[in-house]
Amino acid sequence: MTMISPSLLAANFACLDRELERITRGGAQWLHLDVMDGIFVPNISFGIPVIQSLRSISALTFDVHLMIQEPLRYVQAFADAGADILTFHLESSSDPEATIREIHRCGMKVGISIKPGTPVEEVFPYLNQIELLLVMSVEPGFGGQKFMPECLDKIRALREKAPKLDISVDGGINAQTGAACREAGANVLVAGSYVFGAQDTAAAIASLQ
Repeated sequence: MTMISPSLLAANFACLDRELERITRGGAQWLHLDVMDGIFVPNISFGIPVIQSLRSISALTFDVHLMIQEPLRYVQAFADAGADILTFHLESSSDPEATIREIHRCGMKVGISIKPGTPVEEVFPYLNQIELLLVMSVEPGFGGQKFMPECLDKIRALREKAPKLDISVDGGINAQTGAACREAGANVLVAGSYVFGAQDTAAAIASLQ
């Protein structure tokens, strides 16, 4: 089954409660929350208070993607805020092994993300310690970018190496690129404007599945 994780960055922040209700009714199982610090990526999004507020009104799986320089420092805080899955970047400055241990200690599932320019082999040593691998199909930091088809080879290599791992793809996902990612072996699709910008949310989500 393909899990759909709409990216909150593309939602209307003036009415987040209604936006979450809309995607939940439409069939989304997860909510992707991009946290940016303006250092690791050249943009700032939202943080712990927003996640904590949304947790009180949503039963979706909170798929929190940390695009921050020092994820290890904030693991406990995101656990307290209600994250279910905490994904950090392999390229961040935190030690991967220590970060994995701390996320598990706090009761969350662990995800690792890699940027388009990072060789997929660099994540292989950690695959048996994590629950999710997030492949970026755009440069992280801004929504609305064009899908990079080079990521498909990474997905294939990961699926061959880790048959049971959740493999997620984020960036430029629509019905066409989503189908290519599923065929390559991804089972979690992160989509922002394609879902939140759709007039028929349920149809958009169904097309991704």
